[in-house]
Amino acid sequence: MWRTVKLGEVLRLDVNRVPVDPATSYAMVGVLSFGRGLFEREPIENGNTSYRVFYRLKADHVVMSQLFGWEGALALSDKTFEGRFVSPQFPTFLCDRDKLDRRFLGWLMRRPALWEELGSRASGMGDRRRTLTPDSLFHCEIPLPPLPEQRRVVERIDELDAQIQEARTLRHQAADEAEALCRAVLASDPKPTPTSIADFLRLRPPEVLVQPSETYQFAGVYCFGRGVFRGQTKTGMEFAYPRLTRLRTGNLVYPKLMAWEGAFGVVPPECDGCVVSTEFPVFEVNQEKVFPEILDIYFRTPAVWPMVAGDSTGTNVRRRRLSPQDFLAYKFPLPSKQTQIKVRKVKAEVDGLKRLQAETSAELGALLPAILDKAFKGEL
Repeated sequence: MWRTVKLGEVLRLDVNRVPVDPATSYAMVGVLSFGRGLFEREPIENGNTSYRVFYRLKADHVVMSQLFGWEGALALSDKTFEGRFVSPQFPTFLCDRDKLDRRFLGWLMRRPALWEELGSRASGMGDRRRTLTPDSLFHCEIPLPPLPEQRRVVERIDELDAQIQEARTLRHQAADEAEALCRAVLASDPKPTPTSIADFLRLRPPEVLVQPSETYQFAGVYCFGRGVFRGQTKTGMEFAYPRLTRLRTGNLVYPKLMAWEGAFGVVPPECDGCVVSTEFPVFEVNQEKVFPEILDIYFRTPAVWPMVAGDSTGTNVRRRRLSPQDFLAYKFPLPSKQTQIKVRKVKAEVDGLKRLQAETSAELGALLPAILDKAFKGEL
């Protein structure tokens, strides 16, 4: 039976105001929403700000974003951020250490139930204009057991969280090793045949005529070999492209602007029917010559990206573009059919592992909120 107290009983405002000097550079800090902590922001130099003062952080500060505190933008500072700065939109607080273990508060701030209460106390018109004041924060109620119990709960949460993080690490390692296995099988072909990509890829024309009243599900391509994903849904009035290309499972697609950074992907089943703009060349694969899986593995390989980048043109790194014509002229080391069949079989097993990992990832993601819920109900 833990007692309930208002945060104002165990938390006090503590701001260290520093007048802004135009000749000084300020290392700035921001607060991520949903209890994800602090992060370093771009420094402010040469008086490039409208603020007259900044707040200097202490290692033991609690930091709140007034603009996004209602969605869990609260965090604990530490020695990493000591001496850095936040704007006056980020009030800072200190815990009453005789009543509240700040690590207990740190875990409490990652609990969705607290975000909901903060949201109910925020004021303003519309989500993007809602603000949370220090006074509103002080009126939020939290469960508060005695200090020894707080420390026990923190140690238990720390222990369980470490196990969750270890499971995530093992999952990532398994995924990396599975990808490496696919690349190794592909590289095992003794005599791949250098072949122009144009011999087995056909550039598809943009066949979708955009209608202002229609809705379109867009897809995108991640950089660094992370594949194709479902993007935003837009109406024809929200973009200027007169035509789009509709993706089909097994197509190869890339953005002209970011291909040099490994933004290639074979369209997965979940993106079948999505559309892309004309800035994304889409190719149909002649599967009698090469399986799409072979292309997917090859173009996800980091060692390949610099070779493709050699065909990109532009005035600087951020503006380099890979044209479809240059891409089709690229010499691809085409493996034998026997090797392709072997790679396809291995990749099918790897994809099955990834699907299982996606399920376990969702389960791992749900574990910590469940643990926190139990912990702050006194059931852990």
